[in-house]
Amino acid sequence: MKITILGSGTCVPSLKRSSCSVLIEIDHSLLLFDSGAGTMRRLLEVGVTIDNLCYIFYSHLHPDHTGELVPFLFATKYPDTYRRRKPFVIVAARGFLDFYDKLKCAYGEWIELAPGLVEISELDTTGPDHLDCGLFDVDSLPMKHTDMSLAYRITGPDGKSIVYSGDTDFCENLVTLSRGADLLICESAFPDEMKVEGHLTPSLAGRIATKAGVKKLVLTHFYPECDAVDLFEQCRKTYHGPLVLAEDLMTLD
Repeated sequence: MKITILGSGTCVPSLKRSSCSVLIEIDHSLLLFDSGAGTMRRLLEVGVTIDNLCYIFYSHLHPDHTGELVPFLFATKYPDTYRRRKPFVIVAARGFLDFYDKLKCAYGEWIELAPGLVEISELDTTGPDHLDCGLFDVDSLPMKHTDMSLAYRITGPDGKSIVYSGDTDFCENLVTLSRGADLLICESAFPDEMKVEGHLTPSLAGRIATKAGVKKLVLTHFYPECDAVDLFEQCRKTYHGPLVLAEDLMTLD
């Protein structure tokens, strides 16, 4: 599995960090996790066009995670030269279909795709859920952020596993989902001294990684306040395994 951090930032405009988005390649399947502002440009920068994507996973529906859904759907239709011809799947929490219907009320036929081109799979928001995708398996659990927040665990054909936290506060569900994972891509929105409800800090993310026994931790989703502190040192208070601070276009194998 190959992982590319497309966006390591937030809703705050930045030349350095696009909004949150991660690309995972399993064999020849391309999985996109969240699509905030700047995602499609970042995909092009790593040599991926939108018609190559097989799955799009949404952790929740805040604009910095879904902001490029409408442009993606619109670009998927036009122009004819690049129009998608192979089906893809959108995976999100239960309630996403209603969200999509409301977008269509606003944009109409401009984001309505041909029948059979997109499949929407909604996962449970009250407990664990599972999706068998053939080449890989997906497990999810609700997170402590919004009523429709999910984290995902992707297990590849070789048994290797990656967890994508999305946005969350400290919660045992993330520990459970991350148990023994090879890689945890975890939000760490603010420094320890600026804890905000619904988000993690470096030491809290480290605490989750340690409790879960993950083999490697990647911190991401940094607000500008994170630039003024040593996030690595703060995380080391609670986690002593391999640690990476995400940057846009960073790749991990």
